Amino acid sequence: MKASVRAQMSQSLNLTPQLLQSIRLLQLTAPQLEMELRQALDRNPMLELDEGDEAGETDADGHEAAADEASYEAAAWDELPEPQFLSGVSGGVTVGDDDATARIADGVSSDWRVRLLDELRLDWRAADLALAAWWLDRTADTGLLEGEPAGLVAEGVAELRVPASALEIVRQRLLHGDWPGLCAADAGECLAAQLDRLPADEVRALAHRIVREHLATLARHDARALALALGCDVDACDRAVALILSLDACPVPMPVMQDDDHVIPDVVVRKLGGVWRVNLNGRTLPKVRISAHCESGLSGASGDVSALRGLLDEARWLVRGIAMRNDTLLRTTQVLVERQQAFLDQGEEAIAPLTLREVADAIGMHESTVSRITTGKYIQTPRGTLELKRLFAVRLEGAEVSGAAVKAMVKRLIDAEPPHAPLADETIAGLLARQGVRIARRTVAKYRDQLDIAPARARQRPSIRAQAR
Repeated sequence: MKASVRAQMSQSLNLTPQLLQSIRLLQLTAPQLEMELRQALDRNPMLELDEGDEAGETDADGHEAAADEASYEAAAWDELPEPQFLSGVSGGVTVGDDDATARIADGVSSDWRVRLLDELRLDWRAADLALAAWWLDRTADTGLLEGEPAGLVAEGVAELRVPASALEIVRQRLLHGDWPGLCAADAGECLAAQLDRLPADEVRALAHRIVREHLATLARHDARALALALGCDVDACDRAVALILSLDACPVPMPVMQDDDHVIPDVVVRKLGGVWRVNLNGRTLPKVRISAHCESGLSGASGDVSALRGLLDEARWLVRGIAMRNDTLLRTTQVLVERQQAFLDQGEEAIAPLTLREVADAIGMHESTVSRITTGKYIQTPRGTLELKRLFAVRLEGAEVSGAAVKAMVKRLIDAEPPHAPLADETIAGLLARQGVRIARRTVAKYRDQLDIAPARARQRPSIRAQAR
């Protein structure tokens, strides 16, 4: 083996604590940043809550000074790749998204069986509760039994040593209880139990016949066969079908959610005097500043105050990092709103092709910076609260429109089609070509699949009145 010495040159970027903090603050969502600031206020005495002015919407003028002071640091973290390893959480995931039970109100179980038993415990005897728990353990999350009732009753008699009648009585109580349709043998029994809770009339009686005897015909949307089987007039049949469609196929209710389970917009945009204006939503975040009292006291202090000076430097880095984040978010959003004014004015079909590189070039930063600052951030518009990523759109190959706009056009054409003559994919492509948008039939099929819309032959729904003739 021959030993050798070789010289090699390499280039690397040393990440300072300030740089790491700037990157982390840049990709935090509004709830994450609020938590970060409150934790900083608790552990660092050099920071204080800025209560001088009421927090509200802040425009670009309020960030110019802070941006100029911090601009020299932008080039460093601007060129970094996506640093998922630099933060404990991903910039695209809000707190609580990994655990759906975190959004359920305190004291409410995520298991619907436990919630129901807690409700029944107020009125049911302990022996009946035990039988109810046995039935619920053999009920799927859809609310239907995971087997035939007769077989399950035989199993329960052998296991619990109770009469078959006692088990069936408890099942019927669950079936017709506060959650009607629960523990049903099939969809027909589930829907029939829900119908029993409604006032008795001719429409309910007709709906009972459909779910008991003609559920398969209803599922096939065979309107003519259903009308003939029922032997009733068309109007009565229509009312019975509408009543069935108003029922819940899954009798298990969703858990009660917290009142504050909603998206908090980071940016607000509104049209004033014919001009779209962008403002940061300052009401969502606490405003922090350096404590002037502590800073002045530290400047004249004697002795070893290195620990306090370290806290002061940390506080300055945090305030500067927040200013950089807010300025980058505001400038990015201003470019997005400027490029997508037609979308804000006219809707989804007017959304223009826009890429990360185009926005990055407009604000003088790297694509990775734009990606971080727009991930997990939301903007409140007159058209609703949207994720900033929604304002980006890929250009359709060979066209001057975006794929998102064409998808919206496809949906509009399908929504407006006559029920008895749905539009085929080739027909939709031809209609779009008349509007100057030339796409292939397979592209229409792809967008239709993404919209979860069935093919034309499956969308055809002849009316009962037309078939009865």
